[in-house]
Amino acid sequence: MAEPAYVAEPCPTCGKPAAERFRPFCSGRCKDVDLHRWFSGAYAIPAEESAEDSVQERDANEKEGS
Repeated sequence: MAEPAYVAEPCPTCGKPAAERFRPFCSGRCKDVDLHRWFSGAYAIPAEESAEDSVQERDANEKEGS
């Protein structure tokens, strides 16, 4: 027998086995829940603002105000 093309991992949203059609999710609902979490800001990559970022932001604000 041939190996399956995709080994079902648990759905990252609910933990059920993932479905090939929606992978890595188990259903369209879990896929949409995850997308909503990204859009609402529930998932965020933590970052610290550097001094260079502050200078660039200040310069951009000054150009807009001119």
